[in-house]
Amino acid sequence: MLKIGHKIPDLELDAYIHDEIKEVRLHGFAGKWLAIVFYPADFTFVCPTELEELAKLYPKFQAEGAEVLSVSTDTVYVHKAWHDHSPAIKQIRFPMIADPSGVMSREFGVYIESEGLALRGSFIVDPDGILKAYEIHDNSIGRSMKELLRKLQAAKFVREHGGEVCPASWEPGAKPLKPGLDLVGKI
Repeated sequence: MLKIGHKIPDLELDAYIHDEIKEVRLHGFAGKWLAIVFYPADFTFVCPTELEELAKLYPKFQAEGAEVLSVSTDTVYVHKAWHDHSPAIKQIRFPMIADPSGVMSREFGVYIESEGLALRGSFIVDPDGILKAYEIHDNSIGRSMKELLRKLQAAKFVREHGGEVCPASWEPGAKPLKPGLDLVGKI
């Protein structure tokens, strides 16, 4: 499984994006932040709630210089059918990655071998392709895409402000911490 601080693999996969089927390379997103969101399957119950929220927040991710990738073990043709038939999924403008062989899901440690599905995993990758944060949920528990955006903003802030770190629930505009300096006088 991929670990924090490690470079993501350079995989090539098919994606459904902007009413087209395209091949995408993970390293083709070099220079951008990535928010990679794995989910178990199209035409399910919890998945469209997460992806609809993510679609609504997509412009905010883009404003941060980030690309969003959603990934399931469905084919691009199933992604297209879901996109064509679901009002929630019609809102998606980011690439919907098809991982029917489970290769990407395995690399990121979310593949359920016995089911051929992915767990709900969210990953933040910096512009150098280095994994900065992740969380993995049981498939019965939906995620907050607002929290994913907040984590991406915090990772971006730390990268741009060397030596400063973000405390719990930090949001843009809040005061960061300076390790060592913020402890002086508090001991």
